[in-house]
Amino acid sequence: MTDTSAAGTEITRLGHFLGPHGVQGGVKVYVLGDAAQFKALRRVYVEGRGWLRVMRTTPLAPGVALQLAGLSSREGAEALRGLNVYAADDELPAPEEGVYYFHELRGLSLSDAEGTELGTVRDVLDAGHQDLLVVTHEGGEALIPLQAPYVTVNLNAKQRPQSLSLTADAPEGLLGEPDESDNDAEVEQDDT
Repeated sequence: MTDTSAAGTEITRLGHFLGPHGVQGGVKVYVLGDAAQFKALRRVYVEGRGWLRVMRTTPLAPGVALQLAGLSSREGAEALRGLNVYAADDELPAPEEGVYYFHELRGLSLSDAEGTELGTVRDVLDAGHQDLLVVTHEGGEALIPLQAPYVTVNLNAKQRPQSLSLTADAPEGLLGEPDESDNDAEVEQDDT
């Protein structure tokens, strides 16, 4: 989730703290996405605590263990259990080709194969094996699977997301069913 609560800095949630790792203040992090993104970070934003410097990052399933400045006891690490951990968007490492951070997709337009704008991506949800685009459109909101073969991420000159589009073979009804009153009006017109 991109937020601006860190003194005006846009931040993205990377995961949450699971609990202590060892007795010297290490803390385990459940990571949303790729745990390797932590290796390049010099600091993280901890919910309710602010920015903390990352002293050491250790790979650990299902994520990483962090040693944070000012955290030197198991009790201190225990106090972080359940808190969310964020990074500044501009400090995240560049992802590999074809991989996008959720904050890069929020706010982008979604168009059909002909280029007609259908809606705007309000959010992206991590649903396990499939990320879901939360698209706000004229009729409300819809969830569209990001990794579906009929969803295309259109890139800008820097090879980062610029917009999204559906291919011509996208299933009908992705944005919800058409209003039945519209269908009734069409049927009545056909009978005359």
